[in-house]
Amino acid sequence: MTALKLAATTRTEFGKGAARRIRRAQQIPAVLYGHGAAPLHISLPGHDTMLALKHTNALLTIEVDGKEHLAIARDVQRDPVRNVIEHVDLLAVRKGEKINVTVPVRVVGESAPGTIHFVEAAQGLNVQAEATALPEVIEVSIEGLEAGTVVRGADLVLPEGVTLLDDPEEAVLSISLPQAEAAAEEEAEEAEESAAAAAPAEAEAPAEEA
Repeated sequence: MTALKLAATTRTEFGKGAARRIRRAQQIPAVLYGHGAAPLHISLPGHDTMLALKHTNALLTIEVDGKEHLAIARDVQRDPVRNVIEHVDLLAVRKGEKINVTVPVRVVGESAPGTIHFVEAAQGLNVQAEATALPEVIEVSIEGLEAGTVVRGADLVLPEGVTLLDDPEEAVLSISLPQAEAAAEEEAEEAEESAAAAAPAEAEAPAEEA
């Protein structure tokens, strides 16, 4: 994974007023922490940071005061209305270090005709991987899967070096029929069962005397 470089500046002002001034200057307030070092309060370039954080678990090189720090975004705070980034918490990492991250699921392929899929792990999967080789997504193939199929954590093919931290028996996604079709199928099954139950009863009924 190639690290995306961001040139940062050290922050000396704090508080809501200072944060607003930083944002007006098209920058984003951030803090870099980890490995027992004192937190480093910085300002990141707004546009470049926004582009970099479009990549899930992006590896970043933060250049500040002539030094470079490898980091990933641990928490990104956004304005709920405008969806702009307001603050970023950055976790310092090292090459070869393994860290825990959450990775979204990407569904690939097509399930059997007439079926739909539902991603149970909508919040993503918790995995452990090397900081410099973090996956952006975990792909799950549903090619040809029939209704009633459940794909669990143990069924996943993970990228090399990635370990699943979630319960391997937990459902990741399921295949089903659309609701209307499922209801019609249930009604048909119930009708068949009722007919099957009625048939023996009719056969056992005594014939009426003439």
